[in-house]
Amino acid sequence: MEKDTGHPTGHRTDVRQAVEDDVAELVRLRALLFETLGGDFFNPSSAGEDWRENLAAVLKEQLTADAVRIIVVDGDNGLAACGIGTVEQRLPGPHLRNGRIGHVIGVVTDPAYRRRGHSRAIMEGLLDWFREREVARVDLYASHAGEPLYRELGFVDHPDPSLYWRP
Repeated sequence: MEKDTGHPTGHRTDVRQAVEDDVAELVRLRALLFETLGGDFFNPSSAGEDWRENLAAVLKEQLTADAVRIIVVDGDNGLAACGIGTVEQRLPGPHLRNGRIGHVIGVVTDPAYRRRGHSRAIMEGLLDWFREREVARVDLYASHAGEPLYRELGFVDHPDPSLYWRP
């Protein structure tokens, strides 16, 4: 799968679906994402290291799931970037015609590969995948650095107030 990123240098970013051999690199990039986001929510002092093993196990299961798409960009030695999309089936309603919601989970680019259009190419690939699945809405949480790209791609402020609970 190749995407024209529209990057001013004219470079093209090749994106592909992740495979099992990518799992260790996906874990590395997810850890980088959490380090970048910071704070006790994303990097709780009590987290330990077992979350990485749990993540690797879940990623291996999800690589071939119909409701998950993991897109990557190869770097020189490992992955340069990745992004994960999921589709959740909820109950349909007037604001959610078929009940399918897409979620973009953690688009991250290794610092050595930033500003080359990789995140845009990943997002375009995920948005195409969401369209194929006829999702009614796609949600994501944007970092301050990522927000301009998401807004360029048509994302707007979410109308629902957001709360969370941890047992």
